[in-house]
Amino acid sequence: MALQFKLGLIVLALATAGLTSPCIGQTPQPLPVPSPEPQHVPVPVSGSINGTIVDQSGAVVAGAPVKLTIANQSRSLEALSADDGQFSFANVPPGAFLLTITAAGFATQTSSGILLPGEIHVVPQIALAVAANITDVQVSLSRVEVAEAQVKDEEKQRVLGFIPNFYVTYDPHPVALTSKQKFELAWRTTIDPVTFAIVGGIAGVQQAQNAFSGYGQGTEGYAKRFGSTYANLVAGTFIGSAILPSLLKQDPRYFYKGTGSTRSRSLYAIANAVVCKGDNGRWQVNYSNILGSLAAGAISNLYYPAQNRNGAALTFENAAIGIGATAAANLVEEFLMRKLTSNANRESAKP
Repeated sequence: MALQFKLGLIVLALATAGLTSPCIGQTPQPLPVPSPEPQHVPVPVSGSINGTIVDQSGAVVAGAPVKLTIANQSRSLEALSADDGQFSFANVPPGAFLLTITAAGFATQTSSGILLPGEIHVVPQIALAVAANITDVQVSLSRVEVAEAQVKDEEKQRVLGFIPNFYVTYDPHPVALTSKQKFELAWRTTIDPVTFAIVGGIAGVQQAQNAFSGYGQGTEGYAKRFGSTYANLVAGTFIGSAILPSLLKQDPRYFYKGTGSTRSRSLYAIANAVVCKGDNGRWQVNYSNILGSLAAGAISNLYYPAQNRNGAALTFENAAIGIGATAAANLVEEFLMRKLTSNANRESAKP
């Protein structure tokens, strides 16, 4: 009895502690295993890429195709530059990238960089160079065609919008004129309505001062003064700006300098009354202007009143006046006329 009682106490104690052995044939239940907490994988933060496209002169280029290639990406993005030359790509994943610009008329340009997460990346200004084939097209123009384009521009040059200013070229790359173009320019000058108005004004001043008194007064006197003044202009223009320049192969135009000190520009303008540029591009004595002034002075002896003819004296006097007037006109051209001349800044085609 004592032994059975002790065994009973032991069984009771084990049952109370919950540590009794499982029943025979019963499968033990595994203890629950805690599930691992989910791990958060960081997602790259996208950014943006912006930039501006210009040409070699700094002018913006609109409508230029821009291709964005991103490292480790199977696709590329494309955009066009806006009217202000700017382009933009949004929601771009971070990493290395390459921009390719292929605008018509320009050489292909590339720009690369690295976009950081969340960065607003501004690409340095992209300047496009003109494609080589465009230059080839310009070079193919003949010198005669280029000169003709320049003459057409010069025939549109008018001081204050109405006074002819045909015999000055502002083109940085002037081309020598053909004989035909020299005569056309002289003809356009002598038949311009403003030329007739200027001649009429000079004749009126002469009549008021009773210059060339042999012409008399009244309508007949004014008509004679008008005719002689116009004849002087026509003779001087055709002889000094068309006939002799064609024979001597000299350019009758004034080549605007526009740079340097006031002194150097003044000396240049005055010197151009007695020197000129030849058709070969070299500076030489301006025989066309000097001989033209002498010839016009000699011819004027044919129609001036007998009492106003001084033979050789009048010829050289008129020639000196013509050369001095050319020097004064050149000074005005160099320092004033360009500001007052319409179409003066238009650049002609280049050879």
